[in-house]
Amino acid sequence: MVAAGSGVRLGAGMPKALVRLSGRSLVARSLDSLAAGGVAEAVVVAPAGHLVEFEKAVTDSPIPVRVVPGGGERQDSVQLGLSALDSVDGPVLVHDAARPLVPARVVSAVIEAVRGGAVAVVPVVAVTDSIRRLTDEGSEMVDRSTLRAVQTPQGFDPGVLTRAHELVRERGLLVTDDAAACEAAGHPVTLVAGAAESMKITTPADLRFAEALLGD
Repeated sequence: MVAAGSGVRLGAGMPKALVRLSGRSLVARSLDSLAAGGVAEAVVVAPAGHLVEFEKAVTDSPIPVRVVPGGGERQDSVQLGLSALDSVDGPVLVHDAARPLVPARVVSAVIEAVRGGAVAVVPVVAVTDSIRRLTDEGSEMVDRSTLRAVQTPQGFDPGVLTRAHELVRERGLLVTDDAAACEAAGHPVTLVAGAAESMKITTPADLRFAEALLGD
């Protein structure tokens, strides 16, 4: 679980994953969601200066958790999280702690797709807003029917994900997510249905909306 975000846009004055959503931290709620979907253990990659706070935040996790320090970029943090895993013979999921309300059915669908033979799996939702692309002349409409918004957790064959990250590091590539790293290594990406509840909490408005979803 990637949880090294600073929370600047949230205006929290602390790492975003430690911000409370209806009395429980985002990182704790994310662990609850992953466990409900079938995840057996987790590694939380946290800001190096806040490891103690994260250890306290995950003490009541329903699954075993280790907290390790993250890196300068997201992909650095994922690599550090992978290196902290013991030998794995099943799917590995990478999840953003900022998506604490992901439904169990989405987590389960990602796991099952990897177990079914997919090496990189991404939950997605349809894009509902109209989209315009900037051009030299101004802008133009984009056909949103061909677009999908990407969510987490993303699921992977552990060997494929590890080698993909090694490859992007060797090439000096900067990727936006782990599926992109696998694509750069030549692997196909399989899509499964995401969910509106899996929204990413970035701003105070997002936090208020998530609280409304919880009925608070």
